[in-house]
Amino acid sequence: MVQERNERDYSLIRIKDLKVFAHHGVLEEETVNGQDFYVCVDAYQNISPAATLDELVLTTDYSDLCRHINTFLTENTFKLLETAVEELCKSLLLKYSLIESVVVEIKKPQAPIGLPVEYASVVRKMCRHRALLSLGSNMEDREKHLKEAIEELDAEPATGVVRISSIMETLPYGYKEQDKFMNCAVEVTTLLSPRELLIFTQGIEQKHGRERKIHWGPRTLDIDIVFYDDLVYGDDVLQIPHIDMQNRYFVLKPLSEIEPGYRHPLLDKTVIQLLFELEEKISDADK
Repeated sequence: MVQERNERDYSLIRIKDLKVFAHHGVLEEETVNGQDFYVCVDAYQNISPAATLDELVLTTDYSDLCRHINTFLTENTFKLLETAVEELCKSLLLKYSLIESVVVEIKKPQAPIGLPVEYASVVRKMCRHRALLSLGSNMEDREKHLKEAIEELDAEPATGVVRISSIMETLPYGYKEQDKFMNCAVEVTTLLSPRELLIFTQGIEQKHGRERKIHWGPRTLDIDIVFYDDLVYGDDVLQIPHIDMQNRYFVLKPLSEIEPGYRHPLLDKTVIQLLFELEEKISDADK
């Protein structure tokens, strides 16, 4: 089941039919001779600070935006418009941090169709996503594992760390015969899909020597995706929101530091409400 991400209230900067001469296409003559393409971009962002203070540095410079589009499409060659649109969307979101989402259309007037047509085009919308992660470690240098994992999350161009909770020591959950954990919560923005984010975080776990021998057992590093926008999603390897987060003090307590008002899309309760409810159920010895 997938629940649609709520749209935020943003204005947009619009680029219409920017003419770019480039070398994209499946046919050899297209990549050799080149042709004109027309690019339309709707870049959604909060323009209120720039509008209030009348300062260019507080918004995205649309002249720079156009130059970047032209450079990107002329310096790269793609066989498919689908690929060109996908990569251009990523490039725009990676370069311009104020843009929250983009809608990009690339038109191809000289598409080799053999019938009268004004143009063929491909349109793609791409958004930044917000994810809340829970990190834990109870082996080796626990705090070092957590801090290095946060650095590795932030080092990925498609994922940036926004906020970090304090690191706290908690009791083990489920399997009790193990050392205490160090836990924290991290908010990130990401261009990765939920599955891509899972693969990325599992790669970080493996880099830190994570082994899955005992269910809920000791681990050098554990990274769980707790929330991803307001998405409700489930498959054989991933559940969003995290299926048991409401029963885990070591998840809720750090999350409450950075996002106490984040609302669980299924339980319809905020993080701080879930924490208060859990604290009423468990003793101090279980925290």
